[in-house]
Amino acid sequence: MRHVVTGPYAPPVAARELSVTSADGASLYVEVHGPENAPAVVLSHGWTCSTAFWATQVRALATDHRVIVYDQRGHGRSPAVTQLPYTTEMLADDLAAVLDATLAPGEQAVLAGHSMGGMTMMAAADRPKFREHAAAVLLCSTGSSRLVAEATVVPLLRESGLRTRITRAILGSKAPLGPVTPVGKKVLKYATMGPASAPDKVEACARIVHACPRGVRYGWSHVLEHLQLDGGVERLTMPVAVVAGTADRLTPVAHARRIAAALPDCVGLTELPGLGHMTPVEAPEAVTAKIRELSQKYVDTQSQSQPQSQKPQSQKQKGADAA
Repeated sequence: MRHVVTGPYAPPVAARELSVTSADGASLYVEVHGPENAPAVVLSHGWTCSTAFWATQVRALATDHRVIVYDQRGHGRSPAVTQLPYTTEMLADDLAAVLDATLAPGEQAVLAGHSMGGMTMMAAADRPKFREHAAAVLLCSTGSSRLVAEATVVPLLRESGLRTRITRAILGSKAPLGPVTPVGKKVLKYATMGPASAPDKVEACARIVHACPRGVRYGWSHVLEHLQLDGGVERLTMPVAVVAGTADRLTPVAHARRIAAALPDCVGLTELPGLGHMTPVEAPEAVTAKIRELSQKYVDTQSQSQPQSQKPQSQKQKGADAA
């Protein structure tokens, strides 16, 4: 289901749709946009979101890039799997499967991840497929550890055991979000977006987040609560840019600063004043420009000579495409 179907934040129609099978048999919904021979960009969304979250970036970049987006398992049109708990290893496996299915051997791309999508990059940092294909990485509004302890979604309380317990209860709630309502949009805006976010952007984010299944939201919340990917940051040895909003309550800007300091090859930390956690929607031009900048600088366009349609398909992918 496309959760936003009209207006500037509606997802564009894909040139191709694929069903990709991950290492444990999980099925992943994948879209490919733009010219087949163009430089590639792979976009990985965050917790409770979907491919729709990248709609503005897809529309802008697909004019001269091949843009690959996929739904994290359980999100959007990727079915939830029965085996629990969810793990960061699953995030890494899923990204590796998407890269293998959509990029030619040795083909380089810019990989951008927002929130849990950025954590996906950290989790996959030492995977051979990731290292084969990642020319450069963009980490957007993300963290590598201490997410619950440092989140400021609970107002008035300073960092304390009480604030951590309340934050854990809120983020790990099993309660259904229900339909999008004016009150629900106010809550989502306070927790995830900057105070000046436009109503249409709040509406777009609310529809995407509220569409995430309750069990999936709950299952992944435990991964975020116990996240420990500091080592993954240090293994991101390719050029990496970091973007964060200074008013982010879910992953405060201190996370971005620590990540930038720990990266072996940080090529820039961009702090967006007054913006919250949903930076690709709140500041679409800035995020798109950063992806395009990384592509122009680090992706060798001369290597994009073989049409993607000529890439040999594995038996697994042939079956997935037929599904």
